[in-house]
Amino acid sequence: MTNQKQTATCRLKQDYMRLKRDPVPYITAEPLPSNILEWHYVIKGPEDSLYYGGYYHGTLLFTKEFPFKPPSIYMITPNGRFKTNKRLCLSISDFHPDTWNPAWSVATILTGLLSFMLETTPTMGSCETTPYEKRRYAQQSLEFNMKNEVFQELFPEICEEITERLQTIEEQRKQAAATAAEEGSGGKEAATGESETADGSVFVAGRSGGGGDDSNIWHSLYTNLIVLVGFVVFALIVHYVIKSMNI
Repeated sequence: MTNQKQTATCRLKQDYMRLKRDPVPYITAEPLPSNILEWHYVIKGPEDSLYYGGYYHGTLLFTKEFPFKPPSIYMITPNGRFKTNKRLCLSISDFHPDTWNPAWSVATILTGLLSFMLETTPTMGSCETTPYEKRRYAQQSLEFNMKNEVFQELFPEICEEITERLQTIEEQRKQAAATAAEEGSGGKEAATGESETADGSVFVAGRSGGGGDDSNIWHSLYTNLIVLVGFVVFALIVHYVIKSMNI
């Protein structure tokens, strides 16, 4: 048993050095300082995916028999593709030891996990959500991960990225709120037709002095009445003319 653990430890150290030397796009991984058999990873959502902007934290739990047996794979951050804190059934996980290849490394496992995440193929541990929900999870992942002490301990550089992004988002929210407040004030003036003049008085569009709107209404009614009376008179004249011609 001791020899098996030594083999697993040696292999995982080699995988770690390879990851540091040749980083995998969108993926960062670190073993626990106190237990090299427990790895934590972070997947950054690719630009052309529904997960863009998200940071997805999960774990790989290796056995002492690694690399001859595959690890268990878990996702911790809500993401809309995999259930959280559930063993994922993948060809690279301990659900399928028959398809496992001892030559596969930590980088291979995480690359396969990302590839499967970007698909829609259902499996045990996966879930179905709408594109909107996936984008919402991506946004919520920032604050969610920052509440995890292990995440903060293992990924300080990513935490700095997230902190900067959260600050930018907060600034944008404040600017949007200020803009909305200004537009709301202008919208009220437009809706009521009111605006403030240079001397501080309120000018109402369409009004002149007091009762301007009432005078306009009566003027319109008076004009229409004249037109109606004229039409009736004209019709009566035509009627009498036609009647006299028939006589």
